[in-house]
Amino acid sequence: MLNDARIGRLRELLVAREFSAEELTNAVLDRVDALQEPLNAFITVTADLALADARAVDQKIAGGEDPGPLAGIPFAVKDNICTAGVRTTCASRMLELFVPPFSALVYERLRRAGAVPVGKLNLDEFGLGTTNRNSRFGPTLHPWDDSRLAGGSSGAAAVAVVTRQVCLALGSDAGGSVRLPAAYCGAVGLKPTYGLIPTHGLVECAPSLEHLGPLTVDVAGCAAALTVLAGPDPADPLTTGAAGEDYTARLGQDVRGLAVGVPREYLSPDMDPEVRALFEKCLARLSGLGARVEETSLPHTAHAVAAYFVISSAEAFSNLSNFDGVRFGHRAEARHLHEMYRRTRREGFGADLRRRQLFGTLVLSAGHFEEFFVKAQQVRTLVRQDFHAAFAKFDLLAAPTAPAPAPPWADAELDGLAARLRDAALLPANLAGLPALSLPMGFAGRLPAGLHLVGPAFGEGVLLRAARALEEDIGFYRHVPPIAFTNTEGY
Repeated sequence: MLNDARIGRLRELLVAREFSAEELTNAVLDRVDALQEPLNAFITVTADLALADARAVDQKIAGGEDPGPLAGIPFAVKDNICTAGVRTTCASRMLELFVPPFSALVYERLRRAGAVPVGKLNLDEFGLGTTNRNSRFGPTLHPWDDSRLAGGSSGAAAVAVVTRQVCLALGSDAGGSVRLPAAYCGAVGLKPTYGLIPTHGLVECAPSLEHLGPLTVDVAGCAAALTVLAGPDPADPLTTGAAGEDYTARLGQDVRGLAVGVPREYLSPDMDPEVRALFEKCLARLSGLGARVEETSLPHTAHAVAAYFVISSAEAFSNLSNFDGVRFGHRAEARHLHEMYRRTRREGFGADLRRRQLFGTLVLSAGHFEEFFVKAQQVRTLVRQDFHAAFAKFDLLAAPTAPAPAPPWADAELDGLAARLRDAALLPANLAGLPALSLPMGFAGRLPAGLHLVGPAFGEGVLLRAARALEEDIGFYRHVPPIAFTNTEGY
C-alpha cells in the first residue's frame, strides 16, 4: 500500500475503506523500524501517538464524519519544530533532553486535518548545514547511494518521504534546506512566501530567512499540505496572507501563455552535463505546453551568497545567545559562573555551529558592523530589486536546483561558505522571501536531479500549476529507492 505514497491516492483508498488508517500506520511504523539502522532518518518515533490518532481517524470514517483533508496520512516533522510532550532536540547536545510545553501551530494544523504524527526527523544541528551530517544523533544517509550526501538541513525529511517511511514531511528552509535535499533525494519540496506558513514553535536560527515547507512524493500532495498549513497565526506577527486558499484548485490548469525566465547567473559553467540535459528537456517541455521561455538576468546574484552568510551568521549568533546553561538546555559542571557559560556552550554546540557563531560575533561587532552587516543588508535590497524587475516580465523563473547530483561524502569537509556556493541558485529566494519549489526532473546517472522554480510573492498557485504540468510527463513519483524494500516484504 506504500508503493504509491501520493497523499491524494492514499486518502481516497482510506475513505473507501480499502484499508484502515491503523493498518497504514502499522505499515509505516514497520518500515521506519526496518530502515532506521541503515538510514537514520528519525530521532524520535511517536508510535503510540500515531496509532491513537489513526484509530480516531478510523472512527470518524466509520461514523460517517468528515475525517479531514489529510485523513490518515502519516507525517513527520523536522526536530526543530516544537511538539508538546515529545522532545525537540534540534539534533544538538544543547537540547538533547528538551521537552517543549507546547506544539508549533503547524504541527497542530496537520493533526487537526487528520494527519498522523509518526515522529521527529534528523537534521543538521539547529538547521544550519547543507549535509545532514552535523547531528548529535549521527548522519542521515542518502537513499539511492550511501556514498553520497543527502543534503541538508532537512535531508532526513526528504529521505523519509522518498523511502515511504512517511507520506508527508515538514522541513524548515533558511537557505535551501527543503529544496536542496528534495533535489538530491528525489522529492518535491516547497518553500512558500515568507510568512505564509506560521513559524511560531520553530526553533529558529535566522528568523528573517526561515520558512517552513512541505516535502512529498508528488506536487498534488505538496499543494494539499500547503492548503492546510498556510494562514495567519495571531501568535506570530510575521504571518501574512489570507487563510482558506485551496492550492489544489488550479493544478489541472495548463501552462499556455506563462512566461518563464531563465536567469543566466544560475547556469554554472561547471554544471554537470546530465543535469544540464535534464534541465533543457524541462524547458522544451514547458515550451511544448505553450509557455514562453526566455533568458533573463539577476545581476546581483554573485553577491547573494556572501550576504546570506553574513546575515545568517549574525542572526544565529544573536538567537543562540540564550543557550547559556541557565535558561535552556545543557548545563556543564563548573567552579564558577563564567566557567559554566564557557563550558556549557563549548560542550553543547558542535564545531560547525560554534564557527558560525564566532563569525556572527565578528560581523556584529562595533568595528565591523558597517563593513559587513550593513553592506549585506544593502545587497539583500538589490537582490529583491532584481526579482522585482524580473517578475515584471515573467511569471516564473527556472533553473536546476543544484548544478550537480548529490555530492560524495568528501564534500562534507567543505567549510560553510564553500558549501553555500553550491547553493547559489537557492539562497536569493530566502533573501527576498519568495516562494520556490524543487521538482524531480529525472536521473543524472543513478541519482535524482531537481528543477528549481521561483515565483513572485504569493505565487505558490502558479508554481504548483507549472510543476504539476511537468510532473505529469516526468512521473518521477513512481520511482522508489531499492533500499526502501529492505526487510519490508508485503508493503
